[in-house]
Amino acid sequence: MYELLFWKYLEGVYLNHQEVYQALEVEPTIEGLEALPVQVILNRIASVFSKWEKVDDTSWKNTAGVGAFHVRTTPQSIQIDCYGTEGKTMDKLVDIMDEFKCPLYDPQVPERYDEMSE
Repeated sequence: MYELLFWKYLEGVYLNHQEVYQALEVEPTIEGLEALPVQVILNRIASVFSKWEKVDDTSWKNTAGVGAFHVRTTPQSIQIDCYGTEGKTMDKLVDIMDEFKCPLYDPQVPERYDEMSE
């Protein structure tokens, strides 16, 4: 499994990304993060991956190739667990979240890919 995690800071707020990641595992909301339009994001993912089999409300499986992913949400974050998913598919998920101005935090590295990481 490969985790992709997304959240958006409130304007002027910069927190330790690793600490935010760890806090999101146990806290439903975190001070300093924006609320996300979770249902709109899920609808967008469903639209982009309409050719994939929708296993349930938050899981998709590629019937024409390899890979599957499951989306876990909090009011302030989107976590996508990828299973055997190709890089181009993960890039597509990152692009969708970029539309909502939510940069990728890759806990495997660990690194957050946004303009504030420079």
